[in-house]
Amino acid sequence: MDQQHLKLRIGGMSCVHCAKHVTEALQAVPGVKSVNLPSWHSPHASVVTAADVSPDTLIAAVQDAGYSASVEEQVSLQPMTVEPLNDTAQYDFDLLVIGGGSGGFAAAITAAELGKRVALINTGTIGGTCVNVGCVPSKTLIRTAEAWHKAGHHPFQGVHTAQVSLDWSVVRTQKDALVSSLRQSKYVDVLAAYPDITVIEGRATFQTDGSVRVNDNTYRASRYIVTTGAHPRMYPFPGLEEAAPLNSTTLMELDHLPKSLIILGGRAVALELGQTMARLGTEVLILQRSLRLVPEHEPEIGRAVQGYFEDEGIGVLTGVTIDRLSREGDTRVVHARLMGQSREFRADQILLALGRQPNTAGMGLEQVGVQLDQNGAIIVNEYQQTTNPIIYAAGDVSTNPEYVYVAAAAGATAARNAVGGEQRPLDLSALPGVIFTDPQIATVGLTEAAARHAGYEVESHAVPLEYVPRALAARDTRGLIKLVADRATEKILGVHLVAAEGGEVIQTAAFAVKFGLTVADLTGTLFPYLTQVEGLKLAALSFTKDIAKLSCCAV
Repeated sequence: MDQQHLKLRIGGMSCVHCAKHVTEALQAVPGVKSVNLPSWHSPHASVVTAADVSPDTLIAAVQDAGYSASVEEQVSLQPMTVEPLNDTAQYDFDLLVIGGGSGGFAAAITAAELGKRVALINTGTIGGTCVNVGCVPSKTLIRTAEAWHKAGHHPFQGVHTAQVSLDWSVVRTQKDALVSSLRQSKYVDVLAAYPDITVIEGRATFQTDGSVRVNDNTYRASRYIVTTGAHPRMYPFPGLEEAAPLNSTTLMELDHLPKSLIILGGRAVALELGQTMARLGTEVLILQRSLRLVPEHEPEIGRAVQGYFEDEGIGVLTGVTIDRLSREGDTRVVHARLMGQSREFRADQILLALGRQPNTAGMGLEQVGVQLDQNGAIIVNEYQQTTNPIIYAAGDVSTNPEYVYVAAAAGATAARNAVGGEQRPLDLSALPGVIFTDPQIATVGLTEAAARHAGYEVESHAVPLEYVPRALAARDTRGLIKLVADRATEKILGVHLVAAEGGEVIQTAAFAVKFGLTVADLTGTLFPYLTQVEGLKLAALSFTKDIAKLSCCAV
């Protein structure tokens, strides 16, 4: 039987440990050459390269490990020869990095520090999503809106914005200045510090012979790393062209703030920008298809955040199915169904916040044996290797979670594995995440449902922030802290919270998850008084005590 790529749909994975178990089960099958199983965040994009192995054998191996599997695609391959990494004249570079964002920079710098000949191919503005149109501009707008809100300039808190006018042009100019400054200092100036990195401007396309074409030139390297990122997904609703909705990039570039805004989506981008626009004076309505906001998080979190948004006058409707979009003059219309009833919602603008689309189109990846998942993301294994063993990928273009710090870590990991002689996996077992609403949503590890699905006997406790002295002193008791633990060992499996500056708390929780700390480890550790992070200890104490009867300092 020829060597084949088999794309498997894996069911039942709920955590990083599940992905590891499935990988080990498949690797144990005789004839399996490689297993490209991304993290459990993308369980449907699992690719096995094998010779003389039937699909039924692979399915049986996954089922024996306690999961389900089916074959989505089966492709015969020509034998591929992987040239050894060397410095001979047949290669223009040891490593070609395609994409100039955080993942690409981390990869290029790491390889350069290893003494390798490196080229960085980039098209468009240097720096990628985060600094230009993502984290940096959105977070500075969020902070501006928060300050404006706390100063009392909000129509739902008794002082109408018309009394104290917000100059959006000034806010936007300051945002753009910060973006420009960070792009210069963190990308342009950094490149200048690494003169051995060759920068090539243009769009890269893989050729059938394995080389890369940029403009009128062709380059060949021993190894390649793709870090081209992603862009906002514009879901093809009927009427999309007519309604001309905004995305996260175009919203932040508007010359004038809309008076009203409908947001389709209920996850990070929808919540962050929705609250920001509302606090800057725009009437906001969020329409979410799922039955609650942030459905991958604990249900307590979605319910709490929806309540806080509604308290600020932000409309939130869940369980909404969008049928089509339309436009009536300057008014945009969303035609939808809610609880079986047809509804129409009108606003000046519509924002699509429905995820991101990996930038893989037109790159010729199919010509060099690089498999994509159903969303167009490059499938990578834990070593950031694609289904072509000399091509790696990192960042939002891959099946990894879409965080800039994951992109940077993955880029460096890919470079070490590609040209550094290492085989180091990217450890995502304790990945913290933050949504920068007010209060912030922060999480690490398994949710209660995921832990039960993974076979743990779970014990969990949630503590409202009204029991945290810091929250009381700050007169902001919105939120909660939830700990998920293994009942048998008391090992902390996950921490999930909503709190002011919750992102500053979650890293301590990440250490607890990463290093296998127990509930007793937290209760036995000193936490400084009148800090938000003390809430972690209070949540741990709630496993054995009534925290309403504790004295100060969680004793």
